[in-house]
Amino acid sequence: MDLPIALLLGQDGLANGAVYALLALALVLVFAVTRVIFIPEGEFVAWGALTLAALQAGQFPGTAWVLLACGAAASALDAVALRAEPARLLRALGWQLGYPLALVAALKALPLAGLPLGAQVALALATVVPLAPMVYRLAFQPIADATVLTLLIVAVAVHVAMLGLGLLFFGPEGARTPALSDASFTLGPLDFTGQSLAVMGSSLALIVGLWLFFSRTLAGRALRASALNRRGARLVGISPVATGRLAFGLAGAIGALSGVLVAPVTTVYYDSGFLISLKGFVAAIVGGLASYPAAALAAVFVGLLESFSSFWASAFKDVIVFTLIIPVLVWRSLQSHHIEEDA
Repeated sequence: MDLPIALLLGQDGLANGAVYALLALALVLVFAVTRVIFIPEGEFVAWGALTLAALQAGQFPGTAWVLLACGAAASALDAVALRAEPARLLRALGWQLGYPLALVAALKALPLAGLPLGAQVALALATVVPLAPMVYRLAFQPIADATVLTLLIVAVAVHVAMLGLGLLFFGPEGARTPALSDASFTLGPLDFTGQSLAVMGSSLALIVGLWLFFSRTLAGRALRASALNRRGARLVGISPVATGRLAFGLAGAIGALSGVLVAPVTTVYYDSGFLISLKGFVAAIVGGLASYPAAALAAVFVGLLESFSSFWASAFKDVIVFTLIIPVLVWRSLQSHHIEEDA
């Protein structure tokens, strides 16, 4: 391997690592706030990419029907839970039922294939992202105080359900979207495409935005408080339901945006998101499912490891990446002590 090839592999690894960093941050956020290992994160990646592809083909995305169905189910639950609080019930119905109906009407009326790329991306995100807090409302909020194992089993069930719905609405064929930018730049022996720069730039901007959100906003500080001490956050008036929905909403936004970023560089199938998010999960585990900077650095390492493994042993690159988790888990098991779970 000469220097130009090493630099090219490093560039590819950094681009992949930027996406894995976003997914690792989303997984750490959801686990820290709700104790849910959010396995369905990968489905938001795939659905974001495939929804955008459907819009660009002029097709009505099936994810809009899923959003409407989930909103109707969540509204039915809230109609019972909030029957004594009409103001809160009206707000819930407006968001969970009114918004999906308005979105479906807009998607039916608009010339989807003729819209600018930015508008198509915005519509794809507007369709997929609200599904995340609704998934929390339907699947996890009723059992929020259950054990981590129970929450994991429910997460697996949600993953399987979303996987089946993805096959139903998008079919087994994959899709790829046009590049976000056709520009290209040359720096020494390296050629940078506008798409790779868009991926790395968007990832960096989102990471900085999350840092500002957590450090400068009241909602971000509430999430940090819930992540550090759920019981203490409750005692000072922070709603675990609100922080749970917000954490899931951010994770859904990160997943859908990641799908939009990877769709131009790889063909995305209905089940592709699971493998992509699994590599983010490896980075999150290496970071201890607790530290955002450690997870982000681990994600960059995972991307570089995958890139260089594809050169030396392309048939085993995924095996090499996933094997990384074994020594980390063994080391953490030897270093940890049993702690009673804080409900």
